[in-house]
Amino acid sequence: MLLLDVDGPLNPYAAKPYRRPEGYGTHRLLTPRWETAERARLRAYGLPNKPVKPLRIWLNPDHGPALAALPFDLAWATTWEAEANDFVAPLLGLPRLPVITWPDPRPRPDGGVFWKTPAIVTWARGRPFAWVDDDITDADRTWVATHHPGPALLLRIDPKVGLTADDFTTLADWAAASHSS
Repeated sequence: MLLLDVDGPLNPYAAKPYRRPEGYGTHRLLTPRWETAERARLRAYGLPNKPVKPLRIWLNPDHGPALAALPFDLAWATTWEAEANDFVAPLLGLPRLPVITWPDPRPRPDGGVFWKTPAIVTWARGRPFAWVDDDITDADRTWVATHHPGPALLLRIDPKVGLTADDFTTLADWAAASHSS
C-alpha cells in the first residue's frame, strides 16, 4: 500500500507563494471543510459577510499517472480525508481511493511522534506500506518499527518541492525489494 498525504507531497504548499513550482498547475478549490473553517475564521475577525476565498493548491498532472504506475494499492492518508477523492483525485486522473479517517480529537502521542502515525499503523493492520508525508520524522520511523510487524517505508517529502523523480524511484525500489523478500 502507498499512503498519500496531499499537502506537502502532492501540493508543495510551502513553495514561494508567488512562484508556482515547475510542472504544477494552480487550482482554486472551495471544499466544504475549507469553506466552513474560513467562514468561522472570518466571523471571528468580525467579517461574517466577507466572501470565502477558495484554497489555492498546486498539483502536478504527471503525478497521477506516475502514482498509478507504481506497484502499490493507493490510499489517502491526508487531513483532506474523503474530500481528496472529490477534489484532488479527479485533477490527477486518479480513481476514488480508500481513505484513512482520523480520530477526533486528534491524539497527542509522546516522544515527538506525529499524530497520524498511530492511526496509520492501526489502519495498516500489519500489512506492508509506504507512506509519503511532509511531517514524518525519525520519531515516527522508530514508533512504526516498534509497533508495526510488517515492512514500512516512511518517506518524508519536502513541502517546498513535493514529490520528485527520486521519490518515485525510492518508492518503486522499495516495493520491488519488499515484494521479493
